[in-house]
Amino acid sequence: MKRRTKILLVAGGILLLGGLVAANLKFDRTRRVEVQVERLGRHDLESIVSASGRIEAKRRVNVSANTMGKITRLAVEEGDRVRKGDFLLEIDPTPFRASVAALEAALRAAEAGLERERANREKSDADLRRLEDLFRRNLVPEEQLDAARTAQSVTRAQEEAAREEVLRRRAELQNARHDLDQVTIHAELSGVVTRLNVEEGENVVTGTMNNPGTVLLTIADLSEIEAEIDVDETDVVDLRIGQAAKVSIDAFPDRTFAGAVSRIGHSAVSTASGSGPQAVNFRVTVTLNEEVPDVRPGLTCTADITVATREAALAVPIQAVTVREPPAPETPPAPPGEAAAAAPEPPENREEDGEEKEVEGVFLVVDGAARFRPVKLGVSGER
Repeated sequence: MKRRTKILLVAGGILLLGGLVAANLKFDRTRRVEVQVERLGRHDLESIVSASGRIEAKRRVNVSANTMGKITRLAVEEGDRVRKGDFLLEIDPTPFRASVAALEAALRAAEAGLERERANREKSDADLRRLEDLFRRNLVPEEQLDAARTAQSVTRAQEEAAREEVLRRRAELQNARHDLDQVTIHAELSGVVTRLNVEEGENVVTGTMNNPGTVLLTIADLSEIEAEIDVDETDVVDLRIGQAAKVSIDAFPDRTFAGAVSRIGHSAVSTASGSGPQAVNFRVTVTLNEEVPDVRPGLTCTADITVATREAALAVPIQAVTVREPPAPETPPAPPGEAAAAAPEPPENREEDGEEKEVEGVFLVVDGAARFRPVKLGVSGER
């Protein structure tokens, strides 16, 4: 082989080898993944359940009408502060006053009738005593004595009927006076008029079994505030009465208010979400521990409820937790001349249907390489 040919072959081989090395280096660089690492540390962790809802007063009263009629006087406006017993409004009392006057007259007539029947009964008693004396002296026949006894029984029955009529009229009058008292409505508790649904001159109706009456206004005691939130069904099982909570009100973005869980609903509240399945929530009440100035019922809020805490717990960033399929168990090779060892037992994390559960764990840096390490998770915090 000529020298020139050998030189070209060697040069070509060197170039090919250099190209392969460069390609391998490039390929190796493309397979490497840059990751972020963090040293393990101990932190105080809190597991939080968050849910949104609305602010409501702990004590609120819907004022309804107990009598029908037209509102003739209205003394409050929405937002006014009232004290228990303050006058709120009046329904036209004219027909009720007329009813009271008519029943008072009917009662007087019934009482007069009772007096008349009492006098008749007393006269019949005297007549009977006189005839009994005459009969003992054989001065009157027995038939006349029997007639007097019958007359006495009749007058006594008439007196009893008149007495019952007086009682009936008194009951009717008492009911009419009660209706008259109902036309004047006073505050049942101290608070703020948070809703006013009527105006002076409007007619109001009373409720029936199947038809609620007119709600005239709502009074709320804003000294005690609650957050009524809807908690997802997967989170409500972790809630307990008395758990601490922090409530954020959208109208006051720079403040949070401390509170505690006071009620946990046992009936699901389903809400439709478009064409998808209904979301199932449970109504939970968080009572705030402090007054909130200028708060209004109906303001939107978010409550963060602490359901578990751990102090100085070994913690990793939540993004470092991942899941992997468990590694297959290794079978040690059999010594020469011996039978192979039996297959290892299936792992404990195998499902009933034969599929293996995924294992939660983290990657640890060991000798410069990331190694998966299964871990048992505890409290999940915000980080």
